[in-house]
Amino acid sequence: MDVRALRYFVEVVRQQSFTRAAEALFVTQPTISKMLRQLEDELNCTLLLREGRRLHLTDSGQVVYQRGLMILQEFKQLEQEIGDINQLKTGELRLGVPPMVGMQIAGSVSAFRQRYPGITLKIVESGGLTVQEAVLSGSLDLALTALPIDEQLPLNTLTLMRHPLCVLVPHAAPWLERTSVSLAEVTRHPLLIFNEEFSLNRQLKQAFQREGLTPQIAVRSGQWDFLAAMVQAGMGVAILPEPICQRLDKQSLLWLPLESELAWTLGLIWREGSYLSRSAQAWIDCCREYWPGDAPTLWV
Repeated sequence: MDVRALRYFVEVVRQQSFTRAAEALFVTQPTISKMLRQLEDELNCTLLLREGRRLHLTDSGQVVYQRGLMILQEFKQLEQEIGDINQLKTGELRLGVPPMVGMQIAGSVSAFRQRYPGITLKIVESGGLTVQEAVLSGSLDLALTALPIDEQLPLNTLTLMRHPLCVLVPHAAPWLERTSVSLAEVTRHPLLIFNEEFSLNRQLKQAFQREGLTPQIAVRSGQWDFLAAMVQAGMGVAILPEPICQRLDKQSLLWLPLESELAWTLGLIWREGSYLSRSAQAWIDCCREYWPGDAPTLWV
């Protein structure tokens, strides 16, 4: 059913005149007459009867008129809601964030909320590989994760920031004399590492393999604070991004630069070739503004 035909019919009943309805709708009278005939043909019934200058609704016409009022009201509401979405006054954004990334995006989340207070932001915390799978399945619109990702995956990426990796050790001798630690030296100590759900786990595994090294994995965990507590307890060493280390207790823990080209690179991912909601597009634009470049973070 053509909504225009329904709108024309309702207006004719309101105005009790084809001529006045045509003027109100800014169309010609023949156009209205044609559309009403098509509506009657489609419904296979007569809707209006002429009696002199008066128009009378048939029983079918009365039903179509009452239902038409509701349908047109719903359609008007739909147009308003679509308009609000297009103007980013409402909507929903499903964003995946690995636990370590949350502290890095607090500023951009705040900026997004201030700009688009009507958009509901649903944040799902999970490991980098898990949020990648969720984006690919469509259960998340976008995700922040460690880069690089598998080049064969149909995902678009936007690099946001880079941070050095550090070796986290107890604040005690002989580490106090050191200024950096190599991957080879890391293998001489029990290694506390993120579990396989995290992209950083894969990056470190590949780095050890490239150098022909075999680390002594002592503990795997999805919680950076647990890994730090294990280091403090003397269970081994851990490799963590520098911003995570900056949150730790400097009196009991020490973090030294890892002698490697590896870096903790964070970026935004979304499905290649898929529909992006206006909310998702707005988040990407907001990230581009908040992180205008992808220069590495320097040591301070």
